[in-house]
Amino acid sequence: MRVNGSKFGWVSLALTSWAVWLGAVSVAAAAPSAVPSFIADAVADAHRPDADRQRDANRKPGETLAFAGVAPGLKVAELLPGGGYYTRIISKVVGPAGHVYALVPVQPATAPAGAPDFAARVRALAADPAYANVSVVAQPFSDLKVPEPVDLVWTSQNYHDLHNLPGLDVGIFNQLVFDMLRPGGVYFILDHTAAPGSGLRDTGTLHRIDPQKVKAEVLAAGFEFVGESKLLRQASDPHTARVFDPVIRGRTDQFILKFRKPASSAAKAPKP
Repeated sequence: MRVNGSKFGWVSLALTSWAVWLGAVSVAAAAPSAVPSFIADAVADAHRPDADRQRDANRKPGETLAFAGVAPGLKVAELLPGGGYYTRIISKVVGPAGHVYALVPVQPATAPAGAPDFAARVRALAADPAYANVSVVAQPFSDLKVPEPVDLVWTSQNYHDLHNLPGLDVGIFNQLVFDMLRPGGVYFILDHTAAPGSGLRDTGTLHRIDPQKVKAEVLAAGFEFVGESKLLRQASDPHTARVFDPVIRGRTDQFILKFRKPASSAAKAPKP
């Protein structure tokens, strides 16, 4: 359900936040970003599950959202939101003037019984009145669209899984992301780091990916590189264990990359 803005000056707030966000986008930050009060308040929101709060120390959601430039009034598309850890926080930050589109692969008719339903958990979240500005968009990822252009496309800990979806051409997928964004919009990617030079070798086994491979794929779709954050880097991670291994789970070395669709409306992604 789409929530309309309140009559208490949200237009001014949205415009101010958009200006702040554009300024943040233009800076390639390597150091942790300061956390604005509207993000800190969203992280502290009482509706968040206790299990999510217990993960905050490792995931650093406030600093992560600040680096991405999430702000009130933005339209955000979140890829593969899982249980909604970031969905809840982003929903509260963008507020009634913004919107979150949770993008999940449609369940094929040929899926075997017991196959995971990517949409189930986030549909339950979107049905909660506390997150009424969240909509679930279930479509084939080979032809993914959103109802309106968005300011930010966000994916966390699952870009590598795009390479594990049967039949998906990630090059074409990144061009679809390019088309979803407004000119100047941001493509934000956070994922588990694989060994340098490993490329796509570990996407289906360790559930990791080489950040240099990610950067090459996204730049090939027409994006500009804005910067990266070392906020979640873990020098002690040898990059040899599955991310679900209890020895390393929650403490993996993770990279954060930020890209931008060129501000010129005439810019086009290259065709394959």
